Amino acid sequence: FSANNEFGSQVTNLKNKSTRSTLTFLRKRQIFPSDHLRNVNSMGHMEQPGFVLSPAGQMASQHNLSGMVGFDVDVRNSVSSRPPYLNPSAPKTTMLEKYNLGDSLLGPLDVAILLQAGLTSAMKGSTVVQLNQRMLLDLIASQPKTFAVAVLAEIGAPGTRALSSALMALLELEQNSFTPVHRLDMHTLLESWLPGLKLPRREDYLAGGRWARQSYYEALQSVAKSVLEDAEIYLAFKSYIQRVRHNCENDPIPCAREVCNPLERQCYVSGQSDSDFSETSTSQLMESINSAKEYIKKADDRGRRAIANLPQKKTNTKELDECHTCVELYRDAFRACASVLELDPLAFQVDWFKEFYRRNYNALMVKSVHDNVRQNVDNAREWLDALRIGSQKTNKGNTQHCGGWKLSRDDEQVDDSFLTPTSLQVKRNVSSDVGEELRKVNVTPCQELSEQDLVDSIIDNIFFDFSEKEIIRKDPLVRFLISNAPGQYNFTIVSAMGVITEGKRGLELESSFKRLKEERGVDTIRSDTASVRSVEFNASKIEEATYAASLINKPFGFLGYSQGAANSFTCESLMRSGTPMQQALLNSTKNGLICRQLLFSAANGSIHGPATNAKIHKLFIMCEDAFKYQQGYFSRAFISTVLDMLNQVMDSAAFHKLVGGTQCFLPEGCNAFWRESQHFAHVPTTVMRGVLEDHTTPESLEMITNLLSKQSGSALHDSQVHVYDAVGHPVYIKNRNSCILEACDMGGAIHRTHHWSPLANEVEFVRTKKDVDQATFACAKDRHVFPWVDVNARFGIIHYVEEEHSNKQLPSFE
Repeated sequence: FSANNEFGSQVTNLKNKSTRSTLTFLRKRQIFPSDHLRNVNSMGHMEQPGFVLSPAGQMASQHNLSGMVGFDVDVRNSVSSRPPYLNPSAPKTTMLEKYNLGDSLLGPLDVAILLQAGLTSAMKGSTVVQLNQRMLLDLIASQPKTFAVAVLAEIGAPGTRALSSALMALLELEQNSFTPVHRLDMHTLLESWLPGLKLPRREDYLAGGRWARQSYYEALQSVAKSVLEDAEIYLAFKSYIQRVRHNCENDPIPCAREVCNPLERQCYVSGQSDSDFSETSTSQLMESINSAKEYIKKADDRGRRAIANLPQKKTNTKELDECHTCVELYRDAFRACASVLELDPLAFQVDWFKEFYRRNYNALMVKSVHDNVRQNVDNAREWLDALRIGSQKTNKGNTQHCGGWKLSRDDEQVDDSFLTPTSLQVKRNVSSDVGEELRKVNVTPCQELSEQDLVDSIIDNIFFDFSEKEIIRKDPLVRFLISNAPGQYNFTIVSAMGVITEGKRGLELESSFKRLKEERGVDTIRSDTASVRSVEFNASKIEEATYAASLINKPFGFLGYSQGAANSFTCESLMRSGTPMQQALLNSTKNGLICRQLLFSAANGSIHGPATNAKIHKLFIMCEDAFKYQQGYFSRAFISTVLDMLNQVMDSAAFHKLVGGTQCFLPEGCNAFWRESQHFAHVPTTVMRGVLEDHTTPESLEMITNLLSKQSGSALHDSQVHVYDAVGHPVYIKNRNSCILEACDMGGAIHRTHHWSPLANEVEFVRTKKDVDQATFACAKDRHVFPWVDVNARFGIIHYVEEEHSNKQLPSFE
């Protein structure tokens, strides 16, 4: 009986030992530390039989990391860690097998998210959180070292600030739930993952340390930069695995059939049959092109003769038979251009077509403001009169230099209206005071102007560049104020607003969207983007809006404002390179993407980004120096408490979201975004960009305006982005995709306005008396939307609802 009882007890003990949880085991080790304090041998095994340190513990306990089995100190230079294109002499199959990310069920991104969740947790002292962090470190340590680099890259890419914060938190990881012998030396562990890099220790940079004169934060920034440089291989590999790459960089760039080499057409235009390039088809296209050019030339010649004496005739163009004839000729030209686009959807990229398209876009811009002023929509009369008064009160001169632009003008034709200060105050809500100010500067109220005088006033006061003003002024398309045929458009707008937005509950351009719905039947779906979030997060919200737009069964266009331009570009690229369903939705003739509109685009970043980044970097270093000085006056416990508080701030979720949301304004963020992007070649892009002047600057933007001018050395900006950057294509990245987008960029004249031009109710809380007097926010809002929609409808890119649509799939222009 005694033997049987002893045997049963042993079985029970073995069963309990095998079924107890890891958490129970760690807690028991904490309660009875003496049972487990044994020496650790060179391989990380305890003297106690059956107990082995975790992979992370084994690495962190080694004094000689190079002595570990399977560990190569020179792993960076070994062929096993290099991708094929860095070692072309090796066999292809062998090299692909060498780049190994491990066999973990959790990928680098999954581990990075979980690791960040623990680092930013408010319960870092919890045993559960510390145990979870230890298991993640064990998982990383059990994988190849490329896996660890990939995890760190997912935490920090594309900038170094988030990774520096994460490294600071990892090096100071709380491990008080473990006994001292089982705590990890995080410096040794991270250095084992990053051979060749030396992780700084905080005590060496405090007062009395060996590197006290240097900055601990700056040293971490340097390590983070090196890690991200090493991670370029992983990021390229990730893009190769996860995204569909439709073309290589050396593939021919898609272009219009009119200018391309006939022998190369089928190399880059897929989805078309051989009959599309037959001699009959080509001759038909050339006939349509010649016909369109003839119609444009005929209409322009007739139009110039008609407007020669038009300013002297104080009458509307609608009352003149000659003008009616010219309008019909132009409408014939519109139809001819639409026919060319039906035969070749890339025809708009040719110079003659792009020029005519842009002329119509500027003409529709003038017409939209003209209609708003006549109908007094959004206080447009008050706004235009304020612009005219502000222009007339500027200092006069024959030539002005503005940010390197020499703007010469004829004072008899153009008002003085450039960057010189004005102290004029226009009284709002008191019409008599407004009239008195108008009389003082000899300006007739806009509602009393004739049609052509009002057109001249609009051209002088809403466009910035003098050369563009003169071109627009002499254009018959502008003078005739041609409107599109009445009817409902088969079109939906997917809007993506700026870095500060309320998403689908936002009110940006609300009145214009409402009028567009009433007049043209165009629905607007607001993307539920969030304030100060990463472009990937906001792109996912825009994608949700595109699915909602597809339910309406109408083609859609992206309208991106400020950072929303980068978000919409990212959404298009991710869907373009995504699943077959995503690609089919984006390229569908029934409900796919057909055009883009960018308002004050920040897709090329802003000088505010790198300037603020440099200031924050200096601020950290200055604070660090100040703390070192105070070490002689405060206890070590107090200093540790302050440092812990700073770590908690930098480890918080809000800080990481803020850093991620501002990456698109930094050069590294823009480069990472544009480098892997893929966009359609058959989607035209129109832009609206502006330059601030004293009488068009909201008081709340004065400081940030002066900051941008001082930091960049140029005043040609709207307080957020420069006119050189606010275009529809990448400026600082040159690759195949940038050439495609540059060909699709139809441009637009530069406006005399500010970055917050589309906003109204959203900025009511910052509106000052000066803003009210100068009507800086009471502008014609329709110009941000209507000209874009109308110009694409004019050339047949947007169809009317009553038109029959073919079910034939559009070719994919790759």
